[in-house]
Amino acid sequence: MLELAAVVLVYAGGLTVLVGLAGLAKPVRFIGLRRRRAGALVLGAGLACAFLGFALPAPLVRVEVPHTRLDAVMPAYHFHEVHTVRVHAPPARILAAVRAVTAGEIRLFRTLTWIRSPRLAGSGRESILNAPEDQPILAVALRSGFVALGDEPGREVVFGTALRLGSGPSGSPRYARTAMNFLVDEEGEGWCRLGTETRVFGTDDGARRRFAVYWRLIYPGSALIRRMWLQAVQRRAEAS
Repeated sequence: MLELAAVVLVYAGGLTVLVGLAGLAKPVRFIGLRRRRAGALVLGAGLACAFLGFALPAPLVRVEVPHTRLDAVMPAYHFHEVHTVRVHAPPARILAAVRAVTAGEIRLFRTLTWIRSPRLAGSGRESILNAPEDQPILAVALRSGFVALGDEPGREVVFGTALRLGSGPSGSPRYARTAMNFLVDEEGEGWCRLGTETRVFGTDDGARRRFAVYWRLIYPGSALIRRMWLQAVQRRAEAS
């Protein structure tokens, strides 16, 4: 809940900043900004709101009793997001679809990843954010910086990476360690629930502060990508 509140503060602050800038440029009478001074006050309030959103701490969460492979490889984390979808297919077919689904099957994938990492069409190094449309996106991730963190056959796929976020005062590197899974739980009558969870652990206070700024900016787009990803797996699994 605290993390969601931080994201809301960042985006509410950003919107308020835009309103304040508009009020500075020209009085906006229909929303009550009849003087540029009022626009300046709104601008200041927006900046304060966004700053507070970025500055909110990311509490450490610990999993006391592991229930999944993800719990085993990353039992402690500071940031996370979870999304699920129901799929009418057996677990083996769903996990096969997880491994086979391509970037081209994920709606809005190109648009959202371009917003997150702008580049010329067809340029840039291959990565999960710049994946060829016709190749399995999981395979692209595993050959461009991600590593497999172990599977539970018929139930779960886990992979992850470490993002370097500069160095600390002593010169030691700062990292945000990331793990992501796809988990299938059977619900009966041919239905399963497919979920994906992303967890991030900051190795020190500086890493957590830096990653918090990035995470809280990209969270809405990241969440939408994951939902579209799940839906692409759902369509492939149910069509098989």
